[in-house]
Amino acid sequence: MAAPVELEYEVVDVFAPRAFAGNPLAVVFDADELTTGQCQALANEFALSETSFLCAPTGPGADYRVRIFTPYAELPFAGHPSVGAAHTLVRTGRLPAGTLRQECGAGILDVVVDGDGATLSGGAPTLEDGPAPGRLAEAMGLDAADLTGVPSDVAGCGLPFAYLSVCPDAVDRAVPDPRALAGFEVGEGVSVVSWDAATATARARVFARDLVWGEDPATGSAALGTGVWLVESGLLAGEGASRYTVRQGERMGRPSVLECTVTAAGGSAVAATVRGAVVPVASGRIRVPS
Repeated sequence: MAAPVELEYEVVDVFAPRAFAGNPLAVVFDADELTTGQCQALANEFALSETSFLCAPTGPGADYRVRIFTPYAELPFAGHPSVGAAHTLVRTGRLPAGTLRQECGAGILDVVVDGDGATLSGGAPTLEDGPAPGRLAEAMGLDAADLTGVPSDVAGCGLPFAYLSVCPDAVDRAVPDPRALAGFEVGEGVSVVSWDAATATARARVFARDLVWGEDPATGSAALGTGVWLVESGLLAGEGASRYTVRQGERMGRPSVLECTVTAAGGSAVAATVRGAVVPVASGRIRVPS
């Protein structure tokens, strides 16, 4: 009987200040021959919020292609799978450090890899009106007294999220009601945010639709959209470049730090980046599903 086909993989913690923090990611190498069903089965086996499958590029100018899967579905783009995949390719000697061109479902995006992490440039900023803050707060287990008066827009740079601005003590009390949220247009999920202008820091909890409204410890795509929302809300400058930090995952015991920039012109965001550290924690081989 022939031996089963196996592929190499690594598990890394992304946006992590240390090992066993941030958002864990499985990175599967040489995945070109895998079918969508096989990728989905492997992502379900890893049972992490996302798994990156690395392939040869098909688009002009790209250095590699990545397919990103949650345990339930394939995504066109996501932040921590992009940052983690790019850094792992460089750390393992498969690509040189510097600016990598990543091909994914959202197009070809730049990822700049340095010694301990990577910086991701998101796609074109998008912005739409979101649900009424009071109604969205109710669907998140909160009430009007928890709100700050900032609109709950749906913003993104590749994947859109709704942003609910709340008082600091309300962040940890959020409990999403999936049935209530099904009636709202909130993109890929909801980021419950407390903004500290003095330190330009957002403390966030992100609940993702593709995780069946489960909580995500670090969400690069939501961090990118946070900058779009902050500019639109007047919480960051409407001209030039601003820096901000997103802290996430603390309530889950996986503290995450996402260092971001947003560039604005005429009162609207035109570009955003997110950077984080990547820490390797495991490696091995996994059997390819038949």
